Amino acid sequence: MFSALTLFVAVYLLVTVGIGLVASSRVHSSRDYVVAGRSLPLFVVAATVFATWFGSETVLGIPGRFMEEGLGGIVEDPFGAAFCLIFVGIFFAAHLYRKNLLTIGDYYRDRYNHTVEFLTSVAIIVSYLGWVSAQLMAMGLVFNAVTGGEVSLTAGILLGASIVLVYTLFGGMFSVAWTSAFQMVVIVFGLLYLAWYLGDKAGGVGTVIDYVDTAGKLDFWPEPTLPEILAFIGAAVTLMLGSIPQQDVFQRVTSAKDEKTAVWGSILGGSFYLLFAFIPIFLVSSAFLIDPVMVEATMADDAQHVLPKLIMQDTPLFAQIIFFGALLSAIMSTAAGTLLAPSVTFTENILKGYLNKDISDEKFLLTIRATVVVFTVCVTLFALNSESSIYEMVGNAYCVTLVSAFVPLAFGVYWKRATTQGALLAIFAGLSVWIGLDFIAPIINEDFSTIWPGQLAGLLAAIAGMIVGSLMPQVIAKGHPEAA
Repeated sequence: MFSALTLFVAVYLLVTVGIGLVASSRVHSSRDYVVAGRSLPLFVVAATVFATWFGSETVLGIPGRFMEEGLGGIVEDPFGAAFCLIFVGIFFAAHLYRKNLLTIGDYYRDRYNHTVEFLTSVAIIVSYLGWVSAQLMAMGLVFNAVTGGEVSLTAGILLGASIVLVYTLFGGMFSVAWTSAFQMVVIVFGLLYLAWYLGDKAGGVGTVIDYVDTAGKLDFWPEPTLPEILAFIGAAVTLMLGSIPQQDVFQRVTSAKDEKTAVWGSILGGSFYLLFAFIPIFLVSSAFLIDPVMVEATMADDAQHVLPKLIMQDTPLFAQIIFFGALLSAIMSTAAGTLLAPSVTFTENILKGYLNKDISDEKFLLTIRATVVVFTVCVTLFALNSESSIYEMVGNAYCVTLVSAFVPLAFGVYWKRATTQGALLAIFAGLSVWIGLDFIAPIINEDFSTIWPGQLAGLLAAIAGMIVGSLMPQVIAKGHPEAA
């Protein structure tokens, strides 16, 4: 027999799907589907940018990592993730908006050539496997929790994937944007209410802050040793820079009604993300004062389950409804955009070259929607078979774009001498160093270790590759047939 909480969750899901389907009535072309006709106002752009990262890892993963490693352990997210969005607004939004492109992959083709477009697009698509899978895994956890185990984790993942697929499939970016705006309201008010309720139950805000400070959880900067400093920088740049060349970020920014809205929507969305990401941390910190026995037992098993258990065991029904409504909002708003983004990238930047060049916009839109379905199946299978934590899945997702796609984008925008040859060498050098350090070397030698994080070494190699490749005599020119 399902509880009142389960019934509320069901109603909430129906409302969200309804909003998405109503928004889908505005889709009349592939451009409407991908970038919402470049028509979104500031509030909606800020909301959908905020929702880019505010997902399962923010509510479940970050607090668990904070309680295990302290403030310095979460430099990757929320700090890196938030500054990624802010940096996009300051340094990239205006430039990319003026180009009126459909995908971030189109930029690489326009600035370099088809080979660079293909390689960076593949990297971008691969990076979404872990990211979207983390959201689906979290939805499975939610459905399992609110039904008291009646819905298994596997069934919950399948159910969550199906729900998000429905409104994303039909409404594209219009559905993603307007459901995100609705979900942001639920997230903000829901988390503020829970912070007030649980903070009061724990003895007040000051008591909670004193507790985490005494426990040494507010130490942010690394120990002044080279390995610690390099590890800190490597974690920070993974999302801070590796997430900048991402299709979902690009879509949300370029869906704005004008250039100014694109810039400020990204800056405001990133700022709100950093602010509200600390509320789940505060909630889990309160849990240590409210129910320390439960927290200690849960931490030994999986820190990601502390907050859901606290809500289910130590709060009234209304608080449970608020929490799981906010959590589902966070997950669904992120999952929808990250299902759409890689599907669009694959269709526009990889598959399109093999399609009939005279294909109508209607058939192209149908192809994008078919790709959305295929990608949903792939990430669902990935989620069902992954053993990584939500935080690890999200963090690992953006190493590949950091070492392969960020440097060609940043140098392409800000260095006029950047060439196709430089971009290709940057991609090759970045991927080679990262794969060599993190994957190949440990297989060859089990005792292999280095103070250099693979993704940081890969980023530096990519920068060197871009500079050397662009300054040396040009063997591969832009659009050179041998490059393709």
